Amino acid sequence: MDLNIGDKAPDFNAKDQDGNEVKLSDFKGKKVVLYFYPKDNTPGCTAQACNLRDNYEALQEKGYVVLGVSQDSEKSHQKFIEKQNLPFPLISDGDHTVHNLYGTWGEKKMYGKTYMGTLRTTFIIDEEGNIEDIINKVKTKEHTAQILK
Repeated sequence: MDLNIGDKAPDFNAKDQDGNEVKLSDFKGKKVVLYFYPKDNTPGCTAQACNLRDNYEALQEKGYVVLGVSQDSEKSHQKFIEKQNLPFPLISDGDHTVHNLYGTWGEKKMYGKTYMGTLRTTFIIDEEGNIEDIINKVKTKEHTAQILK
């Protein structure tokens, strides 16, 4: 699916690291940072999560709720949250349902090989559930600055 700024953000129903149901519609009236990342405990993904963690208070002051999404299991997310002391939930999307809704599961290339994986993307969603911004070129160590620009 090709989403654009101004589009209604697709609602989803998925599980967080503790098996709790998470729906985008639960956050109506709040601004949401919905970020898709490839894998728990990898250098780039850890840098991105820690940048959001270290600036979490500034994000909250601006009214943002942060939700991370990857294909990792709930157990993997629990370990990642504990190890990195992350203050926000991580959604487990092993069947790529949420990824497919947002167009973040696609073809990638590394070392000359082509494979399917998560396209690192962040969606900024306004209080009405509309997409306010899409960050495709995520700078993992400066991600909060990209969000709060």
